Amino acid sequence: MILATEADRPAIEAFLTAHIATAMFPLSNLRRHGMAGGHPRALNFWLKWQAGAISDVLTISEEGVLFPNCPTAPWAEARVILAGTSVKGLLGDGAQVAALRQTLSLTSPAGLDTVEPLYRLPLADLQHPDLDSFSLRPLAAAPEGLAVAWRCAYLEEVLPMPGEDTRMTATNDIASYIKADSHRMLFRGDDPVAMTGFNAVLPEAVQIGGVYTPPDLRGCGLARRAVAMHLLQARESGVAQAILFAASTAAARAYEAIGFSRIGDFTIAMYENPQVIHV
Repeated sequence: MILATEADRPAIEAFLTAHIATAMFPLSNLRRHGMAGGHPRALNFWLKWQAGAISDVLTISEEGVLFPNCPTAPWAEARVILAGTSVKGLLGDGAQVAALRQTLSLTSPAGLDTVEPLYRLPLADLQHPDLDSFSLRPLAAAPEGLAVAWRCAYLEEVLPMPGEDTRMTATNDIASYIKADSHRMLFRGDDPVAMTGFNAVLPEAVQIGGVYTPPDLRGCGLARRAVAMHLLQARESGVAQAILFAASTAAARAYEAIGFSRIGDFTIAMYENPQVIHV
């Protein structure tokens, strides 16, 4: 594998777009933060070429998060090029992340370590329940304190990170969501009942994240309504498909009810203390 240069960027974008279901994070970060330097989420790319075309892309952010999109499994090469690298986490296709972790001897449990079912939906096939009496509002028009409280509860339930100040993280997250206009709160009449959002947005696709319904309101189809209404907005703006990974069986059922189909698994592994790769 060879280190990419800016001249390779069009080929990298084309490759990642062809593998968009597992490449939303690196593709979004590339378009927002660019290649190498200047931002923790700026990216370096290691490429494998076959017959004049990219066959594999191994991405690592400036903050040390690995994103493998490597169909031909060039793990031995990856171990050599990553020697001495400090790794904060790995995100991607479940089987690829498992193989890469084994190759890199990253056998210690991560602080956050989850494999979740990966889903995709062409938005032309979106199905939605009755939406009468419901409205979807930007977080800027919703109670900020409630949004922070829900985000805090979500992090504690779905993305618990040892040593993290959950309240501070939630406060910062909501501020960034309001700035990016990426998340929405669902209202039934005048009552807020659920929250949803996009954690990656591209012209080609959106990736759903941060869906939350308070425990006492679950089982009523609120999450699926929130997601469906947000996806209707995305479809109206020209987005063709949506990607997500489900954090629970109940969440999976909600997504399947509006048309999502499972296409694989997605792993999120984040270390409390960065791991250094040794050959």
